[in-house]
Amino acid sequence: MAQAKLVDMTTGSPYKRIIQFAVPMLLGNLFQVLYNTVDSIIVGNFLGTQALAAVGAGNPFIFGLISFFVGLGLAATVMVSQAVGAHDYDKVHMVSNTIYKLSAYLAVPFTIIGVFGAQSVLSLLNVPNDGTLTLATEYLQVIFLGLIFTLGYNLNAGLLQGLGDSVTSLKLLASSALINIVLDLLFVGPLGLGVRGAALATILSQAFSWIMGLIHINRKVAYVKLNLAKLDFDRSLVRESLTIGIPSALQNVIFSLGAMTMYSLINSYGFVFTAGFNGANKIDTLVFLPVQSLANATTTYVGQNVGAKNMPRVQNGLRAALILNVGIALVTSGITYPLSRFLLGLFGDDPGMIETGLYYLHAVLPLYFLLAILFTLNGALRGVGKATMPMVTSMVSLWLARIPTAYYIAHHFGKEYIYYCYGIGWFIGCLLSASFFYFGSWRKNFQWEMQSQDDGADQVADADPTLQRAELEAEETDTK
Repeated sequence: MAQAKLVDMTTGSPYKRIIQFAVPMLLGNLFQVLYNTVDSIIVGNFLGTQALAAVGAGNPFIFGLISFFVGLGLAATVMVSQAVGAHDYDKVHMVSNTIYKLSAYLAVPFTIIGVFGAQSVLSLLNVPNDGTLTLATEYLQVIFLGLIFTLGYNLNAGLLQGLGDSVTSLKLLASSALINIVLDLLFVGPLGLGVRGAALATILSQAFSWIMGLIHINRKVAYVKLNLAKLDFDRSLVRESLTIGIPSALQNVIFSLGAMTMYSLINSYGFVFTAGFNGANKIDTLVFLPVQSLANATTTYVGQNVGAKNMPRVQNGLRAALILNVGIALVTSGITYPLSRFLLGLFGDDPGMIETGLYYLHAVLPLYFLLAILFTLNGALRGVGKATMPMVTSMVSLWLARIPTAYYIAHHFGKEYIYYCYGIGWFIGCLLSASFFYFGSWRKNFQWEMQSQDDGADQVADADPTLQRAELEAEETDTK
């Protein structure tokens, strides 16, 4: 049976390896964000500005509840990539099974909390009780009923990323996005299911992506078998995964609580202001995709080379990732800025919604290069297994910089300027993460085997069951 083709990050040009891994991931993330964006576009045009505000009102709550599972997905990426780099394929199998089983234990209580806690949390977020609260509650409850599918997809994506396979996630998400668009148009349009229809389309498309991903892993990755009826379990790996995953999960929880605090401020200005923020946030997320994809590729690159004990290659790869990410951030934000009004118009023709969305985009886009630096550095820190510092960075930049600044600006200068708080938070985060990566004491704890490898060589590893490296066919000079 043909095996999945994976990317070996321990040889070849760092630029080419990172791009080779990031591009399929970027396209996959693009499809994922597009089908979320299509939800908003269809809802805004079919159901109106109030419904558009409702489907985005609970985003921080959703993110907060699934943060633990996102952390486990990250732990899977780091642990699997390090095991692949060390050619320990038994550990790859055990990590995959253990994290899957741990997630299954926790899925039910998180679903219950989401379904029954939705309305109370939305009330705390100052969602207006003018019909918006009811619509937002309906949307969230359906989303949480399908939480298991979201969790399953995230775990599959984490495992595949650690293995070096970002192409499969792309294929699955492309198919899932098409299914979601068709179901959105059907459920919200002719069937008239309203915001519940948009949520149902999302969870059904995610269910497809999860199931097909599970089938792919079992069929194409010879040293990983995921039998949901009988998953292997290693308690020591649970401890290791929690050591890596909990800091990331806490970071995400901290972020979601901060986002809730921001949403509470934003929602206090009415559903038109909230709808403008939600539309602009969807556009912002599209611009963020290259930053996120390159940062995730950096995590896998660093993780595999940590497993191979090649510190010089880790440093070279981080430099390449920073150059790539900052350059792309400048290009994408520069293109999007003059198109902001047109793009917001896709979500509806309400002039108030468009104007409030412009407040957001015109404040954050010019400073996107700071976000690129921050995420790349944090991706590298997670790749070496030091996930605590990104958590600290997020806590400080969010709670001590962004949120206080937002409320100060809103009080003294007006709601039109509150989004400048994002750039301030990113700048503080960059200073902290750079200091820890380049000068932190963690570097002294690693005993690196100095390996002589030509970073200019271009090699793609064909992932047979033992992931043996192919002979290099030619030496290439890195011209970037």
